[in-house]
Amino acid sequence: MGSKRKYFGTDGIRGRVGEGKITPEFVMRLGWAAGRVLGKGRGGKVLIGKDTRISGYLLESALEAGLVAAGVNIHLLGPMPTPGIAYLTRTLHAQAGIVISASHNPHCDNGIKFFSSEGKKLPDEVECEIERELDKPMTTVESEQLGKAYRVSDAAGRYIEFCKSTIPWTMSFSGLKVVVDCAHGATYHIAPHVFRELGADVVAIGDKPDGLNINAGVGSTHIETLQAAVLEHAADIGVALDGDGDRLIMVDAAGEVLDGDDILYIIACSRLRRGVLEGGVVGTRMTNLGLEQALNEHGIDLVRTDVGDRYILERLQLERWTLGGEPSGHIICLDRTTTGDGIISALQVLAEVVKSGRSLQQLREGYRKFPQITRNVCLGSASAGELLSSRSVQEAVSDVERELEGTGRVLLRASGTEPLIRVTVEGREAERIEALSLRIVDSLQRQLAENHQGHAATA
Repeated sequence: MGSKRKYFGTDGIRGRVGEGKITPEFVMRLGWAAGRVLGKGRGGKVLIGKDTRISGYLLESALEAGLVAAGVNIHLLGPMPTPGIAYLTRTLHAQAGIVISASHNPHCDNGIKFFSSEGKKLPDEVECEIERELDKPMTTVESEQLGKAYRVSDAAGRYIEFCKSTIPWTMSFSGLKVVVDCAHGATYHIAPHVFRELGADVVAIGDKPDGLNINAGVGSTHIETLQAAVLEHAADIGVALDGDGDRLIMVDAAGEVLDGDDILYIIACSRLRRGVLEGGVVGTRMTNLGLEQALNEHGIDLVRTDVGDRYILERLQLERWTLGGEPSGHIICLDRTTTGDGIISALQVLAEVVKSGRSLQQLREGYRKFPQITRNVCLGSASAGELLSSRSVQEAVSDVERELEGTGRVLLRASGTEPLIRVTVEGREAERIEALSLRIVDSLQRQLAENHQGHAATA
C-alpha cells in the first residue's frame, strides 16, 4: 500500500519551503485532513511540536488553522525533539502528535510527520486515509464546534525528566566531561540540561539556534566540529545530535568517531552482560558486516531490514526484540521509548561507561569495522529497474561476490531521492573492495551506454 501513497514519503512529507507540498495552503489542508482522521471529531486533542527552523512558525500556524477548522483542539509544544513529541503524545493522552521538522536537512527544507496515540509512526493505511481526505473539498465545522489552541508550558521539563528516568536514578555522571553538540536544533534547551543534571561536566556547542543555522556545520552530519571540540576541551566523550534529536553519533576521548553501528554494539553487549538483552538486534542493509560478525561471536543474532527507522521498528515488533538501529545514528531502544532517540541512546552508552569503568575505546573492542565503499552511478532518464536486472550487471555482481567468498558484501540499490544507483561493497581489505566496486560501476556504465544506443536506434 505504501507505494500507492500520493503525498507521504517514507517518513512523512518533506520538501523545500514554499514549493510543492511545503506551502501554507497545502499544510493547512493537511492539518484539516489529519484532524478529520486522527482527531476523532469534536473534542479531539493533537499535539504540535517543531524544530528551530524559521519556517516552523509558518507551518505551525497553517496546521493550527486546518486542525481548528476540523474541530480539533491543539496543544502547542514549541521547539521539541521528535522523540520528545512522541513521548508527550502518549503521556498527555493525545490522539496524535505532529512534528514540523526536516531532521538533518538544511534550514530551507521542512516537513511534517505524524505519531499515533501510542507515540509510533503511522501505519501506511492511516496515511492513505489522510490522503483521501486531502483530496476532498475543505470545509469548516460550525463556530461552536471549532477547536481551541493551548500552549504546553512545561513540555521541555517533562521530557528532560523522562530522559533521565531511562537510567537508574542512582546513576551519576560525575567525573565525566561531555561535549554535547545540539546542531542548533530542537535539543538545544534540553540535551545540555539532561547531562548536567546527571552530574556531567558539560560543554555545549550548536546550542544557539537563530532559525537559519540548524545543522549548518554542526551536529551528527558534521561530526568534525564535535571532534575538534572534544580534543580542545580534553573531554571524555562527545555527543552529536541532529536537528530534530532522533540521531546520535559519538566521539571518544581520542577524537575517533562512533557511528550507529558502534553504538549498537556497545548497548547490545552491555545488555547481554547484564542479562537484559531481549532477543537479537535489528539492523539494515547498510549495517556493517563487521558488526554482524562481532555480535554473532557473542551469540547475538542480527537481522536486516530496508533502510529507515520505520522498518527497524516494524521488525523489532515482529520479532518482539527491543534493540535496533542503523549506521546513520537512528538507535531504537524499545524497552525505553517508542522511537529513535539520540539523547536516550547516549544515556545508555554513558551509563555503561560509568557501570563498567571502561572508556568508549575499550567498550567497542571486539568490533572490527569492515572497510565499506559506496559509489554513485547517475541514471539520467534511464530506468533503475531495467539496469539492475540486466544480465551483464547481475553477472558482474555475482563475480565480485564469488571473489569475496563470504568475507564481504555487495549491495546495489536505487536512491529514493535522486536518479542514482548506489553501489556499496564491503570486505576486509580496503584496496581490494575499491577495485571490486569499480568493476561493478564499470558494468553499470557500460550497460547504460548500451541501453542508450539501443533506445536511440529505435527512436
